[in-house]
Amino acid sequence: MTEAYIYDALRTPRGKGRKDGSLHEVTSLRLSSLTLNALKERNNLEGHAVEDVIWGNVTQVMEQGGCLARSAVLASDLDERIPGLAINRFCASGMEAVNLAANQVRGGAGMAYIAGGVEMMGRVAMGSDGAAIAVDPTIAMEKYFVPQGISADIIATEYGFTRDEADQLAVKSQQRAKKAWDEGRFAKSVIDVKDQNGLSILSHDEYMRPQTDMQSLGALNPAFQQMGEVMPGFDKIALMKYPHLEKINHIHHAGNSSGIVDGAAAVLIGNKEFGEKYGLKPRARIRATAKIGTDPTIMLTGPVPVTEKILADNGMKIGDIDLFEVNEAFAAVVMRFMQAFDVDDSKVNVNGGSIAMGHPLGATGAMIIGTLLDELERADKEVGMATLCIASGMGAATIIERV
Repeated sequence: MTEAYIYDALRTPRGKGRKDGSLHEVTSLRLSSLTLNALKERNNLEGHAVEDVIWGNVTQVMEQGGCLARSAVLASDLDERIPGLAINRFCASGMEAVNLAANQVRGGAGMAYIAGGVEMMGRVAMGSDGAAIAVDPTIAMEKYFVPQGISADIIATEYGFTRDEADQLAVKSQQRAKKAWDEGRFAKSVIDVKDQNGLSILSHDEYMRPQTDMQSLGALNPAFQQMGEVMPGFDKIALMKYPHLEKINHIHHAGNSSGIVDGAAAVLIGNKEFGEKYGLKPRARIRATAKIGTDPTIMLTGPVPVTEKILADNGMKIGDIDLFEVNEAFAAVVMRFMQAFDVDDSKVNVNGGSIAMGHPLGATGAMIIGTLLDELERADKEVGMATLCIASGMGAATIIERV
């Protein structure tokens, strides 16, 4: 089978996903096209250089609707003969774009692809596209639907994680993100978002709160306790599904959950011949990809079974992985991953994660693959794995290896 290589990976800074966020004036289309242009310019991609642009995007309505991937190509400097495919696997959309592209290359369906994603959460609100599993009683009741925050608290309750432990992970995420920015660890990958006059709009992740400590987090109220215990009372649904639990321990709040932000990311993937044609040197090969379905109520435990699957499918052990990027959707997601595999936190999210920098839904999967690659190079490590939990009970993973 043909090898699929990563030739480049870049991302925008993450802007606060609200009206006073620096990227709020930028549309999903423009941020996508700016990201595609940056990848084109950095790699001198002329003409019909890639087979397709596969673009992850979760809330595909309004300005993010209508196959945003194709619109982004047309709005960019890429050749109009390059088509576009918009995909949605919730939080793993950006990763799934990369994995689809890699497997297309490995299968011989074209020499190269651009894969990535975008989410302008401050402009197109999460959930504004509706969801059958949330509103259609024929599935919501049968599958014991609860919102993701309740699911995160179910994980904490089921596996015995305390609020203090979750807050400690959150503080460490902030500290690591600040250190990474201070030391220029993202400099290779983060592009400067500029307006039409060439003036910088945003050049750094603005969601970060480096001053966060245990005391400031301790002052925050649990974010999902009211919806769980009072109105509409989702804890009752959870306890029907998991009667062995006495009550749900609500440990998550805004400070130990991922931030709502805007952002985009792109990865250039191709075979060996593509690199030779354009004079590009591969940075890593995509060694393996995987996805899996899981219990839709507890929902966010997907990184554990998908890791078990990707390792088993490829004859690998957890000890073969040097570094991990586990998306920090909620603190309990990462804690469950480390607990399940007995992985030391010195190998997990070493440059901070979505708790500190935010989680732009359609882009995050591609972002963490790029972050993982940068850190493998910086630390002179060989093999890394990125994984995300996914709404409705799924998991996705990608293993990359430097070349």
